[in-house]
This record gives sequence, structure tokens and C-alpha cells, in this order.
Amino acid sequence: MNSSQRYLALDVLRGMTIATMITVNTPGSWAHIFAPLEHSKWHGCTPTDLVFPFFLFVVGVSMFFSFSKYNSTLNKDSLIKIGKRTLLIFAIGLFLNSFPQWMTDYSKLRILGVLQRIAIAYGIGSLIVLAFDRKYLPYIGASILLIYWGILYYFGGADPYSLVGNAAVPFDKAIIGDSHLYHGFGITFDPEGLLSTIPAIATVIFGYLTGAIIKKTPKNKVPQRLSIYGFGCVIAGYLWSLWLPINKPLWTSSYVIYTAGWALMVLALLIWIIDLKGYTKWTSFFTVFGMNPLVIFALSGLYARAISRFIQVTEADGTVVNGYTWLYQHVFAPLTADPKVSSLLFALTHIVMFWLIGLVLYKKKIFIKV
Repeated sequence: MNSSQRYLALDVLRGMTIATMITVNTPGSWAHIFAPLEHSKWHGCTPTDLVFPFFLFVVGVSMFFSFSKYNSTLNKDSLIKIGKRTLLIFAIGLFLNSFPQWMTDYSKLRILGVLQRIAIAYGIGSLIVLAFDRKYLPYIGASILLIYWGILYYFGGADPYSLVGNAAVPFDKAIIGDSHLYHGFGITFDPEGLLSTIPAIATVIFGYLTGAIIKKTPKNKVPQRLSIYGFGCVIAGYLWSLWLPINKPLWTSSYVIYTAGWALMVLALLIWIIDLKGYTKWTSFFTVFGMNPLVIFALSGLYARAISRFIQVTEADGTVVNGYTWLYQHVFAPLTADPKVSSLLFALTHIVMFWLIGLVLYKKKIFIKV
């Protein structure tokens, strides 16, 4: 996208998603979080449940414009770029999961994660959008969602959309192995598992098609058109949820449609405010995140692991806490009477810290393309 075509709103939305991802991933205490900053327990969709699909949606939009240099075709150059980027993002995710490497029990190492899902969805999504004519992409995306629905329904248990009865559990166990999956739900179930990454590819395709809409639509008509499509998707996703629940851990097909609708409407609003009305003074904070998104996100994860694993503090009563917990309990918890407010202040302080890191990179014009 050249300078005359570039939409600042896209960089801002990317930055907003990264800032929010760090906020919800870095509370002072996981026991004290405001409801909108928590994921749904299972079915449903909170504001936090919108963040990850928003990022994959933006990945898809950006792909449309970045692939124009390859004439939007699958050739040697585009294939090399896709392969390198996919492997690099996946490797960074695996590095974070295993950090610090010398203290990790590799027999229990979680293989998948947020960055790994981004890598797979980007890699496969890129191959699809470049290998097929654009007019077929809506049908391919719809087919992915319908097939995934069928897999969940026919290969699941008596309650195919439940935590214990869904088809993703046996599938991921068979491919990845029980010991290499997430166990935070009380059983072996990975919310970024392989099977549930299939519909995430459709989220990327949604973004790519949105890029095409933006490209071919007169700039002053873009917000209106995106809003119409977005509202339609939200309604369609909600109606589908009457049969297939909206569920982030399973990344259900109704969830894909529903969250894509919200992403379309938020992007439409940002384009109207920023690129049409010219209200840009407030955007610089998010642009800093948006120019080095994955690097800043990876650094936030590395930081949290480092202070949790490397710093151990002995309290007055003899108990030992890690640096992350000590920082919250001794610096932020005393600041307010409400532990949820203190926990949020902890997260927001870290947002500012990582923004300052991003600002240094931005000022020095260092944009690390991951």
C-alpha cells in the first residue's frame, strides 16, 4: 500500500490489539480481574475474547496489501517469504514456551500457543489466498467453517461442544501428545490446539477479503460498507450460535463470524475517525505498538517469565514468592483498597513500560518484521 492509499487506522487497530493482549495477559493477580478483562469460562464472548481474532483479522488485511508486491500470486518469492515468516513466528512462540531453556522439562513442554496459532493461520491462510482466485475465497472460507462444524458435531461426544466432549481433545492428543498440550482447564485441552486452528485460518481469510473491499471501495464509502458487512456478520454469528455456541477455546465457526463482524465495525469506525475525519493526535500511542507488534508481544511474555523464574524473594514469614508476585503484592496492592484496581494498575504500568520500549524502536525507525 503506497502512502496515498495507506490507512493509519489499520496500524492503530493492530496496536490496540497488541496493547490489549498485553493488558489481559499481565494482570497483577489472576484472582483479581475485572469481568470485561477475563475470557469467557466456556461459551460466550467477552471483550477480551475479541482481541485474538481481531489480531488475526488484521493479519489478513495486511496480507492483502503486502502480497501485492508479488502480484498476489503464489510464486517462488512469495512462497519463500511465507515459509520463513511462518517458521520464525512459530519458533519464537516455542522459544517463549520453553524459556528459560535450561530449566524446562521438555517431556512436558507445551508445543502450541498464541504465536504458534498466528504462524499456522498466517502460513496456511497465505497459501490459500495466493493459490486461489479471489472470487473463490468466500466459498473456501465458508467451507472451512462448515467442515469444522461437522467435525465437532460428528466426532465429538454426547455433548460435542463441551470441554470434555469436544473432538479437539482426542485429535490434539493423537497428533501432539497429552504431555505437550495445555492443562490449564483442569483436563488436557489446548485452546490453541491444532484442530481449533483450522477455523482460525478462516479469520485470516476474512481479513484478506476485507483488504480487497477497502482497495476497491472509494475511501469515503469504506466505513459504510465495512459497517454493513460487519453488522451482518454479527447477526449471522449470533443466529448460528443458536445451534453452534460462540466459543473462543474451540474457536467455533459461529465465533469466527461473530468476531469478524465486530472487527469490521471497529475498523470502519477507526477509518472514519482517523482517515476520513483526520482525528489523529491520539493515535501515536497505539501506532508505536502497531509498528512492532509481535516483537513487543514476545518481549512482554519473555519479561513475565523472566521475573517469575529468575527472581525469588523470601518474605518475613519465610515464604518464598517470585518476582512477579512480589512486585504486585508490595508495590501495587497497597495502592488501592480494591485488589481489582491494583491488579489493573499493574497491567497498565507494564503497558507503559513496553510502549516506551516500542517508542525507542519507533524513534530510531527500527521496524522488526517478524
